[in-house]
Amino acid sequence: MTTNEFSMNRRTVVVGAGALAAAATLTACSTYGKNEPAPAPEPAPGAPAGALSKAADVPVGGGVIVGDTVVTQPTAGTFVGLSSTCTHAGCKVATVAKGTINCPCHGSRFNLDGTVKNGPANEPLAPKPVRVEGDSIVPA
Repeated sequence: MTTNEFSMNRRTVVVGAGALAAAATLTACSTYGKNEPAPAPEPAPGAPAGALSKAADVPVGGGVIVGDTVVTQPTAGTFVGLSSTCTHAGCKVATVAKGTINCPCHGSRFNLDGTVKNGPANEPLAPKPVRVEGDSIVPA
């Protein structure tokens, strides 16, 4: 084997490995956190059809994520509905904790009214009107 043959084969291996790594990275970036929203749970007995949550299950100063909707209760008796899709890269927010709605993809955090607390998101979460019907939160 000559020196040129060894260099050619080595170059092919290095280029191929780089292309494989780039493809894997692009695949991971394009799918991470963009899962389909979970189906809305069946309403509890006596709850209105389409109910998102019982009002009692949404903590004051916190919230719950139900399918493609985040329901928060910033102050007692005030319920806010928001899209669960982060405005930065379209990932689904994962948690409501310590007074913020949190996206796992790039670290965006939103206040309980949907406004941006920490980026990289620049836009607030889209509103989804909700109302209280009996003891349940339903889409308005």
